[in-house]
Amino acid sequence: MTQSNLLNHMPKILTYLLFTIVPLFIAPNFCYSQLSKKAATAIASEELSRQRRLQLSTAKTIWESKQVNYGDYKLKFEYRILGSKPIDGRSLYISLHGGGNTSPAANDQQWKNQISLYTPKEGIYLAPRAATNTWNLWHEEHIDTMLVEVIKSAILFEGVNPDKIYLLGYSAGGDGVFQLAPRMADHWAAAAMMAGHPGDASAINLKNLPFAIYMGGKDAAYNRNKLATHWNRKLDSLEKQHPGSFKHDVHVYEDMPHWMNRKDTVAIPWLASFKRNSLPKSISWHQDDVHHNRFYWLGIPKGKAITGAESIVSIAKNVITLQKNENKTLFIYLNDELLNLNRKVKVVSDGKVIFHDKVYRDPAIIKETAVSLDEGKIFSARLTIEGGAVVR
Repeated sequence: MTQSNLLNHMPKILTYLLFTIVPLFIAPNFCYSQLSKKAATAIASEELSRQRRLQLSTAKTIWESKQVNYGDYKLKFEYRILGSKPIDGRSLYISLHGGGNTSPAANDQQWKNQISLYTPKEGIYLAPRAATNTWNLWHEEHIDTMLVEVIKSAILFEGVNPDKIYLLGYSAGGDGVFQLAPRMADHWAAAAMMAGHPGDASAINLKNLPFAIYMGGKDAAYNRNKLATHWNRKLDSLEKQHPGSFKHDVHVYEDMPHWMNRKDTVAIPWLASFKRNSLPKSISWHQDDVHHNRFYWLGIPKGKAITGAESIVSIAKNVITLQKNENKTLFIYLNDELLNLNRKVKVVSDGKVIFHDKVYRDPAIIKETAVSLDEGKIFSARLTIEGGAVVR
């Protein structure tokens, strides 16, 4: 590097040394108390850029080959780019095909149909080919990880806005939406389920995620039509309890069988009308049998998930309220968008104040959360709840 280039890069070098290297050799309480909001923002920007560089090669291989490899699984995908790229980035529609427990050739045909089934006015319309030919092809454990890699690649190579990513699917693909929309709710701006079956999906994770259901009234196999009506009532009830939090749109076309003759295409403009709320002030998290360690600004230690465990947590000003927590250890990730980290933070559980103190910004938390390549999921501080108490 020339002397001129070195001088040009000196501010970034000093920021990195001061807030990433130096804290490793100084007492934690001292370095955290010195990290201002401005400094945390600078570190987050630099770390996001660094992660983009680190992950570029893998993302390039995925995007150019149109395939994600994960262990023995291979997920292929095709995509179409539609409309001009908006100033705030492209939209991404991930559209899941039907089929399921049938021959590879039959699932291939379903995939080919899905590639041209819907046409947004703007965005990348992407249809993946499931990695297996099983009845639950879209909600097996490997799918979540593989879709995340697809999303990262689209962000890096096509300028996709993480706040404009939509999930939809037909038939077995609709089954997948019923499962993936709740358990990966923090990834989507909105989701639409067409002609699928909910299985054991939990609706409470749909808080903050607009969700649409399209079903033929004569689609009686596996009681799909009756279950669509049941979910409409369920979402109506949840929306009544939490106004504005469970937005939904349900259409049961009484004269239609399993194939709705494209009446469900009205889902596309409905989806496009939403942007993701990446930092909702109230979260309901039900742990699926496919485990996740993070959900919006909540988290748990790796390997400690309990199927069915629920946490309901909200933030109002600088008060965090735990209405319910069935996790042995619960992480609460924070940043200056959620609350004011320059002031004391109060944590209330079961009506009792269990913490009222400063929560210091931590470069390690910024680095940990920037790996997602998603600016809306970068945090600068974390609280740990164990046994009904805040653990330093």
